[in-house]
Amino acid sequence: MKVPHEWHKDFFKNPFYNPASPAAMSKAPMEVKFLLKHLNLKKGDKLLDLCCGPARHAILLAKKGMDVTGYDYSADYLKEAKIKAKKAGVRLTLVRGDMRRLKFKDTFDAVINLFTSFGYFQRFSDDMRTLKGAARALKPGGILIIDIVHGDYVRKNFRARNWMRLENGAYHLEDAALTKDGTLNAWTIIGEGKTRTRNFFSRLYSKGRMSTALRKAGLEPLKFWGSFSGDKLTDKTDRMIVLAVKPT
Repeated sequence: MKVPHEWHKDFFKNPFYNPASPAAMSKAPMEVKFLLKHLNLKKGDKLLDLCCGPARHAILLAKKGMDVTGYDYSADYLKEAKIKAKKAGVRLTLVRGDMRRLKFKDTFDAVINLFTSFGYFQRFSDDMRTLKGAARALKPGGILIIDIVHGDYVRKNFRARNWMRLENGAYHLEDAALTKDGTLNAWTIIGEGKTRTRNFFSRLYSKGRMSTALRKAGLEPLKFWGSFSGDKLTDKTDRMIVLAVKPT
């Protein structure tokens, strides 16, 4: 299976894929509650939602009084985020850019990166550029939370093929191949008389691998969870949520 090096440029577009499905939207309040509990933010604190998508978390955080910047490569998602923020009556600063090229320095009290928006680059050095950029963007003592799939769980429960019926009635077919570094994936969407396929890569992180990467980026991992309910991270939890701090 071939995956284009810069596959993300064509993948994160409507209507092929949108991370603000009704199911995802319904989970956002619970996820934001978790974030507020562990980020320990106060009103007016500056937060960067890295890979914010259509801003389903950013809007809720702004409603809680945070000064939120949403950052994403997808022009489609940012356009949607702007419309939704206006409708919700909240102010968001929205920035289009490549997560490997963050230009902020000592700006934010917290950075969040949710819904497996990390580990997509086929060169590990690009993941490190992203983490170092996030570390640089944080104020000393600032907090980073990353939410990704749990690599140990994926390897233990790997399925090469899967399919599901989407909320809009379309069919979502998945083909995947496991590699030493992660997974190669092909998603095919069948619906409305069209068939669309996109290929992508996802690097698999264990707790140990993520801890090492964070430390190399200048961050100190503090806590790991297996869900937004606060479950302990085990090989039976399919998510890995990590909290790290930028040393003072």
